[in-house]
Amino acid sequence: MGCSKNLVDSEQLMRQLNEKYEILHESDKDDADIVIINTCGFIADAKQESIDAILNYSESKKTGRHKRVYVMGCLSKRYKKELTEEMPEVDAFFGVNDISELLQTLDIDLKKELLGERMLTTPKHYAYLKIAEGCNRRCSFCAIPLIRGNNISKPIEDLVKEAEWLRDQGVKELILIAQDLTYYGMDLYKKRKLAELLEKLAQINGIEWIRLHYAYPASFPMDVLNVMAKYENICKYIDIPLQHINSDILASMKRNIDGSKTKELISKMRKIVPGIAIRTTLIVGYPGETYSQFEELKRFVAESKFERLGVFTYSPEENTSAYKLKDNVSAKTKEKRQSEIMELQQLISAELNMQKLGKTYKTIIDRKEGDYWIGRTEFDSPEVDTEVLISSEKNLVIGNFYQVTINNTEDYDLYGKVSKS
Repeated sequence: MGCSKNLVDSEQLMRQLNEKYEILHESDKDDADIVIINTCGFIADAKQESIDAILNYSESKKTGRHKRVYVMGCLSKRYKKELTEEMPEVDAFFGVNDISELLQTLDIDLKKELLGERMLTTPKHYAYLKIAEGCNRRCSFCAIPLIRGNNISKPIEDLVKEAEWLRDQGVKELILIAQDLTYYGMDLYKKRKLAELLEKLAQINGIEWIRLHYAYPASFPMDVLNVMAKYENICKYIDIPLQHINSDILASMKRNIDGSKTKELISKMRKIVPGIAIRTTLIVGYPGETYSQFEELKRFVAESKFERLGVFTYSPEENTSAYKLKDNVSAKTKEKRQSEIMELQQLISAELNMQKLGKTYKTIIDRKEGDYWIGRTEFDSPEVDTEVLISSEKNLVIGNFYQVTINNTEDYDLYGKVSKS
């Protein structure tokens, strides 16, 4: 459950378990002897979803459907004591770094030679590459560093080896993830090394797309943009959560960047990498956010015309510094502000999609759904961004790339036809 970083953890665990057990990921069947739930503990909704899953499998264990239920991951790490007391039906709880202990409980020794391997749960043509664990930032609203600890970068040579292994499994698109991609290398090499890592990955034969998720705006390493502009197989796409634009709110959030520097960074990104698609996320209803500050955020969204944008309502998280602040924006107001920005973004997305009419894009096919093949351009990440719907008249191959000409658009989707060329 939760983010793609959790998914990678699950895939690594599954590879180890597969030496002894038959493993199913999110199976439709409900008769497994052993159930392992990898939980999310990020925000209230995600925590509730994880708790509901635990309760569901605990209940089915009582009926004898399962012999054992184990819980791991972020929620388990953060609330292990409380969960152990309140859910005695669960056989054991494990934190995010306790894979070795979980394996021992299942009579398996951790095999270090398998650490770079995974049982992929994504379609075989794309995979997530986690380049670092944890985070050294201390954003006021975020509990992730409390759960996953400080940043620990993987060595470049290990990541290249893992990327080559993924390529050998048929992966064509690498999606780089970390809690803070742009901090990569500071702990290992005493300098930011994301650009160097990208250079190495871009030269791996068979990797056609490399995509960047979860960059941090403060102290952004500009050499990354130069490398993005240099290599065709590095997607003109970046996920960079900005959270807000008002300088007072950003200071309270401990984001280490103000509004003017944020705007300057966005401008430089678009100048150095022409045509880049910027995905960002924002938080509305942060403690003390005034109507005026929210209106400033709305103007920023209208002016910036982000290609992709998501909005969260502020969720107070225990033991974060913002938790001590008075959560004085009502739930109703938070939801209203969220809706206002998303309605604005819908218009922006529709306008940007209209500009693609008649243009041809390299498109990867993810799946077939009803009467359409579903694909993506380099400007779109799987599951969260715009998709290209292509009539199923032609027999396309999932995981292959095609030149697709856009012949119709909607607010969040594109329609296209495979070019004869």
